[in-house]
Amino acid sequence: MANKLEGTLERWVFASRWLLAPFFIGLVLSIALLLVKFVQTFWELALGTFALSGNEMIIKILSLVDGALIGALLLIIGFAGYENFVSRIDATGHDKWPEWMTKVNFGGLKQKLMASIVAISAIQVLKAFMNIDTAFDPSKLAWLVGVHLVFVVSAFMLAISDRWSSGDHGGE
Repeated sequence: MANKLEGTLERWVFASRWLLAPFFIGLVLSIALLLVKFVQTFWELALGTFALSGNEMIIKILSLVDGALIGALLLIIGFAGYENFVSRIDATGHDKWPEWMTKVNFGGLKQKLMASIVAISAIQVLKAFMNIDTAFDPSKLAWLVGVHLVFVVSAFMLAISDRWSSGDHGGE
């Protein structure tokens, strides 16, 4: 009786992974919403090309880069999260699919996530520096730089801990 109850409980727990699928689908669908903002920013850039100063143009372009990085991050999390936590994606017969789609493990996902966060944070700091003449707020700039450094140190520590836990210390 106890084994039957245990088996039923294990099947329910295992099946509960499908509750995560809507989260990952929502992340992938949110790329469409991000695309709307991207197009809006691009349109503002295109219409104002001759009216914008060099710094304003660079800031708009950095916003586009920021949007592209966030979109890529959402796609990576959506695919890798689904693959790692819900169900394997069958890539057979899809030779044009990117290779990483079905090969990002949880450790790789963490690394890609942290690298994207560091890049997005760096863009925010760069945008603040580009805007330093018009809206200089030393407190805000200090916070941006401080948070960025925390992200950089966190990514570095995560990479070190992943390397140590994998047993690959580079010496062999």
